[in-house]
Amino acid sequence: MNVKELLKVAALTVFTLGFLVACASGGSESIVGSGVDILAEECEGESPETKNAIYSARIKNTRAKHLGFDSVENVIKEAEKMASECNNVGAMNLAKTAESTAEKFIATYYASQAAVVIEPSKFLGTYLVDNGDNLWNIAGQDSVYGNPYQWPLIYKANFDKIKDADLIFPGQLFNIPKAKADDSSAAISHAKNRGSWTLSETESSDLDYLAQ
Repeated sequence: MNVKELLKVAALTVFTLGFLVACASGGSESIVGSGVDILAEECEGESPETKNAIYSARIKNTRAKHLGFDSVENVIKEAEKMASECNNVGAMNLAKTAESTAEKFIATYYASQAAVVIEPSKFLGTYLVDNGDNLWNIAGQDSVYGNPYQWPLIYKANFDKIKDADLIFPGQLFNIPKAKADDSSAAISHAKNRGSWTLSETESSDLDYLAQ
């Protein structure tokens, strides 16, 4: 083999080796690049499950806030932040904790409301005094007591508005108390045994009745 042929073989060998190195290098870069792309695709923010968990926590938190709850808004925001950083497991746990906390408050609130005993009203209703009214005829109305002798019940329930039981004025609004048996008996007894009265004066017998 002469010198010219040896040079051709050497040149071909160098070219071939260079090509192989370039391919190897390019392949490595391609593999590394593909790995980055795969990681980027895997980290796309919150998962559907995490999104639903955060949404559910927000709903419960809003309901609880309307009942006076010191909200877990900060916990929910932290869950959203973790989800945006692809920490879906941590975000899910925080969202469930926030939802559970709000649920417990709601349950406790309604349990306490159910335990409250609402006392029945002591009054039948109210009565607006009209021209010509007096306690006697008000008590005698069928819609009130149907018995005029029970007028002291109205007087006693509204003594802060009535200076003289014999003098009331149009436009006054009186509470009409329910007539319990003992109260009715005492009222009727006072009405029948009140004695003489004078307009614009508070009778001593009325004061004695109010003190009972």
